[in-house]
Order: sequence, then C-alpha cells, then structure tokens
Amino acid sequence: MAALPTLALLNAADASAFSDHLGEVFEHAPWVAAAIVDQRPFASADALHRAMLAAVAARPEQARVALFNGHPELAGAAARLGDMTADSVREQGGLALGALGAEDSARWDALNAAYRARFGFPFILCIKRHTRASALAVFAQRLANDRATELANTLAEIGRITRLRLAGRIADHGLDGLHGSVVVQVLDSQHGRLAEGLRVALHDADGAPLAEAVQEGRGLTLLAGAPLRMGRYELRLHLGDYLRQLGAAGALLDVVPIAFAIDAPEASYRLTLSVAPWAYSLVCVREG
Repeated sequence: MAALPTLALLNAADASAFSDHLGEVFEHAPWVAAAIVDQRPFASADALHRAMLAAVAARPEQARVALFNGHPELAGAAARLGDMTADSVREQGGLALGALGAEDSARWDALNAAYRARFGFPFILCIKRHTRASALAVFAQRLANDRATELANTLAEIGRITRLRLAGRIADHGLDGLHGSVVVQVLDSQHGRLAEGLRVALHDADGAPLAEAVQEGRGLTLLAGAPLRMGRYELRLHLGDYLRQLGAAGALLDVVPIAFAIDAPEASYRLTLSVAPWAYSLVCVREG
C-alpha cells in the first residue's frame, strides 16, 4: 500500500493529482475536490475540509440533493448487494448492515422508503457513531422533521462522514475530535493496589463481546481509535477468578456486570472501580 501523502504534498500536487486523491471523500462527487483545488495552499486539513463543505453548501438546493442522492441507503439494496463505494462498504460493514435477516431488512426498507418519499433523498447518518439501535432511534426522530431541518441535518452528517474519510487520506491530518475511548482501571481496595491480573470484558447491548483484557499495572484501553458507537454497553469484571488467584475464600462476587451508556462518540470515558470480595464501587468520568 502506498504511503499517504502529507498535506504539504497535496498542496503542492498538480490539480488532477489533488482531485484524484480526494475525489471519493464525498460519495460519488469528485467535483467537490475539484471545486476547491484553486484555494490552495490549505493551512490545515481542517481548513481543507471546511472548504469542501462550504463548496457543497454554496450549491443550490437541487445540486445538494443530487449529491445526497449519490449516497446509498443504510441497510438498503445496495448494501445487501455490496454495490457501494469502498468507504461505504467499510462504514456499513461495521454494523453488518448488508447481512440483516429478513425481518430487520424489511424494517430498514420501510424506513428508507418513508424517508425518501417525505424528503426526496436518502436518510444519511455517520453510521460509525451509532449502534443499530441508536441509528433506528435517530431514523424515527428525523422522519418527523421538516424538509429544511433535514437538509441541514443531512449536510451535517455528511460533514462527519467526510471528516473521517479525509483523515484516512492525509498522513499528517491533525484533525481532532474524531475518536473516543473507553478506559477502565480497577483498584483492589482490600490490598490497596491495582487489581493486577483481573480480567475485564466489554460487551454490547446484545451481549456480543467487543473487547477483553487483563489489567497489568495500568488502565485498560478497551475501545479507541474510532468514534464510539452510541448505545448501551456492559462491562464484566471477572472478580471471582481474580480472588481465587489470590487464594481468597468465601467471596460472594463472581462475574460483576456493570451496565452503562455512551452518548458522546468522540468523548473519552474513564471508569475507575474499587473492588473487594464482597463489594465494589464505580466512578465514571466523561471528557469531551
């Protein structure tokens, strides 16, 4: 795989190379990159992205709707057939939206059809920030909006999608506010130290495992490097195994489930727990 160019290289590239490299940032709309090529040099990737969004926003409504219509429907026929750009395949593939069962597919199809009939373009959502449940909840909420609100919402979601795509195309993008994290630290209150050797697992609302690690001298980063998906999660502390390793007898707690919710995909969540054979406590801090 070829190395990604730096922003300086993109600023100095000829117009066609610049447009070719960034042409797929906006779905089926290479004209967006071409429209801002003469505005170079860009001082930052953030300035570049803002210029691209401004080029779209400046177009008349009909042209913006045409761009919106270049996006595939979430969990729609194109997703099931894999007939999408590589970026969309990866984005929807994160929730396996192309492999839903018949009942779930019918539900998404009905929502997609209702939204398109109401607004004239597909429902667009930065799906990397959502679980299926949160995406469906937003879908239902936005169906009740008026057209002006949805034109603005759609452009805002495209802004989130393209910001992540742009970051994946520039080596030194320097874009902030892209990723969230979940960090867990467990203290052994009985012995006054970190609970080294304690196994911690993170599961989604359906019980599917997302991450698992054993604490070894520092906090455990269970999720990072991408937006967090909004929804409910369950942290499971395998406290019984840890206590048995220490030779503790008669402990009442075994696997301790802790349910919590994420509502800010780009925030950092830090869960600090204190555990003992018969009790535990939790402090959760969100930054960002």
